[in-house]
Amino acid sequence: MRVSRDRGLTLVELLVVIAIVGVLIGILIPAVNMVRESARRTSCLNKMRQMSLASLSFESAMGHLPSGINSKSDQRFPRMTWLTKLLPHVEQNGIWGIAIEDYDSNRFLVGQHAGLKTLVPLFSCPSSDRASSLNWTHEQRLVACTDYLGVNGTNFERKDGVFFLNSRMPLARIKDGLSNTFLVGERPPSNDFWYGWWYVGEGRDGSGSPDMILGVNEINVPDSDGMPTYLEDCGPGPFQFGPEEGMQCDTLHFWSNHPSGGNFALCDGSVHWVPYVTDAVTIQALSTRNGGEPVSLE
Repeated sequence: MRVSRDRGLTLVELLVVIAIVGVLIGILIPAVNMVRESARRTSCLNKMRQMSLASLSFESAMGHLPSGINSKSDQRFPRMTWLTKLLPHVEQNGIWGIAIEDYDSNRFLVGQHAGLKTLVPLFSCPSSDRASSLNWTHEQRLVACTDYLGVNGTNFERKDGVFFLNSRMPLARIKDGLSNTFLVGERPPSNDFWYGWWYVGEGRDGSGSPDMILGVNEINVPDSDGMPTYLEDCGPGPFQFGPEEGMQCDTLHFWSNHPSGGNFALCDGSVHWVPYVTDAVTIQALSTRNGGEPVSLE
């Protein structure tokens, strides 16, 4: 009687199986990463929608949008940013209360306020890791940052957007239409974390740019007092919306950690995906509040 024996895999067959498994894994991993990034991008969009709706809530209560940044001579909240003013409108009354206490105690030493070292998850994008933790920067400062900046228009000198120094912009003054005007865009903190603070800041010459507000054609100029900007090697600009290059100069333009583009919130509370290939003229037109350009993201 003949005994049947199972034949094992030959070396060639085993190598073929391993190759097939490798190919399947190579296909599967990018697909999984794409699904994860899609979820992160959606979460980022939802956070921006919350901030845009909070800005509209602020405008309804106060008659104007929060100023991009207060001047250092402001009698109540010097150097406070638009994001800090949104705290009561995004269910962060606890942090807002601490900010009030710190300003009442010493409104001049804002660098010592607890808010400067307080993380607010709403202000960080899931696709970016720069604003999800505290980071050390120049002058031995430990700071909390944001991935979301207010749009000041073309650049910080022109002030033709909705967020700039002492802006306090009523919606009625946005003549181009709320659905045709940028409110907030994505840009992670600078490589050295000197720009991108959410609580207070200064930017260049107290303008807030490129700290918590930014223009879509931002320019680079020296500080009038000769203080270091850490952007001296970046050239004069203008700098436009586009992918990062892994350099400090990325601080001067809107970009995101999402592939191929970034989210922008509009003044009507909506949030739109804007690809990097979008025409620069369109981006420029959407950044201004009263340019009269017939433009839309639709």
